[in-house]
Amino acid sequence: YKLVRLYAQREIIKGYAFSPDTELHREFESFFPYEETPDQMRAWEEIKRDMEASEPMDRLLCGDVGFGKTEVAMRAAFKAVYDGKQVAVLVPTTILCEQHYRNFIARFAAFPVKIDFLSRFKTPAQRRQTIDALKRGDIDIIIGTHALLSKRVRFYDLGLLIIDEEHRFGVTHKERIKELKKGVDCLTLSATPIPRTLEMALSGIRAMSLIETPPEERLSVKGIVTVFRDETIQEAIRRELRRQGQVFFVHNRVRELEYYYDYLKRLVPEARIVVGHGQMKETELEDVMLSFMDGKADLLLSTSIIGSGIDISRANTIIINRADRMGLADLYQLKGRVGRSNLRAYAYFLIPPPETLSEEARMRIRAIEELNYLGAGLRVAMKDLEIRGAGNLLGKEQSGHIHAVGFDTYMEMLREEVASLRGVEIEEEIEPTIEIDIEAYIPEDYVYDMSLRLSLYRKISLAATEEDIRSLEEELRDRFGEPPPPVRRLLDIMLIKSIARVLRISTIRLHKGMLRFIFIKDTPLSPERLLGHLSSLNASFQLHEDGFSIKAETEAEQDMAEGIIRVLKPLMEEVAVAGC
Repeated sequence: YKLVRLYAQREIIKGYAFSPDTELHREFESFFPYEETPDQMRAWEEIKRDMEASEPMDRLLCGDVGFGKTEVAMRAAFKAVYDGKQVAVLVPTTILCEQHYRNFIARFAAFPVKIDFLSRFKTPAQRRQTIDALKRGDIDIIIGTHALLSKRVRFYDLGLLIIDEEHRFGVTHKERIKELKKGVDCLTLSATPIPRTLEMALSGIRAMSLIETPPEERLSVKGIVTVFRDETIQEAIRRELRRQGQVFFVHNRVRELEYYYDYLKRLVPEARIVVGHGQMKETELEDVMLSFMDGKADLLLSTSIIGSGIDISRANTIIINRADRMGLADLYQLKGRVGRSNLRAYAYFLIPPPETLSEEARMRIRAIEELNYLGAGLRVAMKDLEIRGAGNLLGKEQSGHIHAVGFDTYMEMLREEVASLRGVEIEEEIEPTIEIDIEAYIPEDYVYDMSLRLSLYRKISLAATEEDIRSLEEELRDRFGEPPPPVRRLLDIMLIKSIARVLRISTIRLHKGMLRFIFIKDTPLSPERLLGHLSSLNASFQLHEDGFSIKAETEAEQDMAEGIIRVLKPLMEEVAVAGC
């Protein structure tokens, strides 16, 4: 409920409308050393439009690793700073914080912008200094880890919040920083958004921009799923070393890293190996990462801590051990650590014998194998949405069943909360229940693309009138051919629901060959009109205190749906004519 209230407040609270671009903004953009891709430019235009509007922005920027999300975020940060607002960039790891800090400093070098960072790499005294400077307004852009979420952190005038690698944060973390300033613009960057976030974007709760165009000369990473074999690992490492490259070896169990260090030393004695994981002292971990980034080591043996944004162009082979134990988004993020130059990169997913894996693990590995192309991040998130479900949208759970998500409930709660905050009384909206065993769905062989199926389900669920539904049917016929029976039944069910809303019918159920229709008390239909209509039908019926029952013409699914429409549609037309 707290989250619903927060989103409702964001709908009615006026945010800050940033000023239009000037010559200085264009000069900042001209310092970008690469050619922008069309998707980058489109995403930037969408973000700019949101920032210049008076409603607070809440946009998801989805693009593959290395496709230029950070540059778009930097332009948004410059726009905020130009208007005297502060920018907070929230990242999940100290390494990514360090990397972003370096990149922001380099990108803003020609402009008088004060940039600082807040992470465990700073001493307590340094952290206190930074927090004080932030509160006074002496810092324009602050880049930080969870340390930014501390209650001691106060902003002088926060205007833009950028969340990077969102899937590493819990909902509680993200909403806590949004609560610091209700009117703050929010930009979320992700290569593989978590299912709930993606579902919120697909459902229109959050706006989404996509960067799907790869930079010029970028090659896709070749993904190889294989069982653990000494020869495979040895050849993969040596091939990378022969071309003066670097290798990541990921094993996500800290206590077993020592064993794998000895194993790799025996397997490839010529490799210079360093070890990194989240339980090391800050300074130790920093030294390890920096030595690898500076090319003083050939192989970094680590946990999945490297999954968040570490950018090393010389590292073009990654070996992920026990890939079956990791989530799809994590695997994709790890795969994105390589292939950031114009060389062919390799990602090895080491698994136990396939017959020992669970069905879900097999589905994840199969999805990674299938998505071996540039820009597959959104497809990974879509696949994750199908495998795991969208989760509890308003709570902390990251997974669940998509059919039990209850978007209508969320949107209804949001609508009511917005109306309540505005002091407007709204008529209670009913969601009719149809308790009939009818198969109604979009088959995969009719619409193959998963993301397209999800968006079509959304369009169908939003169709409010017969005109909307028939228009959708025409669109489906035009794009995909004649709708098969399950799609026609789905459209009929939506038409039945739209008629039931007008007649204020709460439930339609089939029981022992009889169709039972239950009205709520404020139905616009008079008993006389209902009796007259039922008498004209060639079927036995019964009137009840709260509705009526009528003998079902048939048990056939398609005929059943069409029969219900034949019973209800004339009643709706009579109500419309009577002006009720």
